[in-house]
Amino acid sequence: SGNIAEADRIYDSNASVESLLEAFFQMMASLDFLPNSPCLMNAGRALQQLAACFVLPVQDSLESIFETVKYTALIHQSGGGTGFSFSRLRPKDDTVHSTGGMASGPVSFMRVFNMATEVIRQGGTRRGANMGVLRVDHPDIMEFIRIKERPGEMENFNLSVGVTKGFMEALEKDETYDLINPRTGAKAGSLRAREVFDAMAKAAWETGDPGVLFLDWINRSNPTPQLGEIESTNPCGEVPLLPYEPCVLGSINLFHMLKKRNGRWETDFEKLEKVVRLSVHFLDNVIDRSQFPLPQITEMARGNRKIGLGVMGFAHFLIRLGIPYNSEKALEMAQSIMRFIQQKGWEASAELAARRGVFPNYKGSLYDRAGGPRLRNATVTTIAPTGTLSLLANCSSGIEPLYAVRYVRRALEEMEFEILDPLFQEMGEEEGFLTPGVEQALSEGRTLKELDGIPERIKDLFVTAFEISPSWHIRVQAVFQRYTDNAVSKTINFPRNATFSDVKEAYLMAYRERCKGITVYRSGSKPSQILSCGTKQVC
Repeated sequence: SGNIAEADRIYDSNASVESLLEAFFQMMASLDFLPNSPCLMNAGRALQQLAACFVLPVQDSLESIFETVKYTALIHQSGGGTGFSFSRLRPKDDTVHSTGGMASGPVSFMRVFNMATEVIRQGGTRRGANMGVLRVDHPDIMEFIRIKERPGEMENFNLSVGVTKGFMEALEKDETYDLINPRTGAKAGSLRAREVFDAMAKAAWETGDPGVLFLDWINRSNPTPQLGEIESTNPCGEVPLLPYEPCVLGSINLFHMLKKRNGRWETDFEKLEKVVRLSVHFLDNVIDRSQFPLPQITEMARGNRKIGLGVMGFAHFLIRLGIPYNSEKALEMAQSIMRFIQQKGWEASAELAARRGVFPNYKGSLYDRAGGPRLRNATVTTIAPTGTLSLLANCSSGIEPLYAVRYVRRALEEMEFEILDPLFQEMGEEEGFLTPGVEQALSEGRTLKELDGIPERIKDLFVTAFEISPSWHIRVQAVFQRYTDNAVSKTINFPRNATFSDVKEAYLMAYRERCKGITVYRSGSKPSQILSCGTKQVC
């Protein structure tokens, strides 16, 4: 907290940072807010690299490709994750004029990035993570879609197809669409949109990859279009970024933003506003205090000053309020909370801009118009997955529903932790339904709905990810997206018996709802999964 508070002296050499230091410390020590993992691990250390996510360019030359591999290694070593668009690489078997040979295509070079990641751990503590994107109109798109059909292939990458409006229109009309050679800009063939769409859904059903990025929805809200189009995101998809752009993230624990009045729980908006304002101040300071791994990244970080303030503990927040996750009331609450965070976050950014100046790339941005907001940060809000942070805060992850009431979590390579949901344990002990028999049944993988003696109200409140229909998952994601500057990390969970037609419908619904992307996961489709539950569980 002291390390981050010191940034105030940049703008006022006489600033007294002691009270700010204490406020930052209390906010984090109480677990009301936590910044992204690299900030927690590196602040005050020699490394001082505090950002979580980066996007690096991959240009169509051998020099550029291997320069980016080197940059990737440096970022992973410092604790960051990386995203890439490989869409600018010439397709397989295209001409290489310098040698007279034939190009090997983007997928072959992705394997180089994957292997480099394999031998480097992020910040010496965790393995690196990557996002690989290929536009749907790239000639090698079918090879890209099928990469993970071979077990063990590209294990250090999440994959996403960059889908365009033109493709979606061709899909709707059941027509073909053009493939474009990125080297020449010329047509390089055509494919039937429906066949490509079916292949995407089938691969995702089988392996969990690829996801989908809706590039037009992403670029409609690109705050700095004068600097170029956004082509990729960070590894979990919640931050669309320009080349060399990083983002610093932090999440508010919604489970702590509650108060009891007249015996009933309600949202503590007064506390939430204070935490939002202080969090925005904290994250803006992080940008100044971070030692970024490349000068190009430093320039983009301090030019756009993107931050991503989000939430965790949403499922626990709803349960405490007595609201089932898969309900209209939950959607209303999601809208109320995220709209409030967005509004107060922008207000805090504007107040910082009044003292410190707007972000340097403001001219030509979406905000540079008559009556436009004068913001310190090009983006303010993001919904991150918060896997590590939610473990520290002992709350549910991001905006996800509960995975299970009792489950096994794999972390730090081969370590396993058996977890009983803390709120279920608390309520079960208070209301008397958590008996040794119930605990034993849950550990064997039985669901709450199968058990006698559990109140129906509790069964409804503790609904789990695989018991919730994909449409509800997407509706929750879409509501949060409406009030989020960047994007939303959300997994659309499917039970084992889902069909790939179910996956196709989820993709279409996400596009209709104007989500910026979608990731699906059918239980059992990956040989190793982070969360798992008992043998009889629906997952």
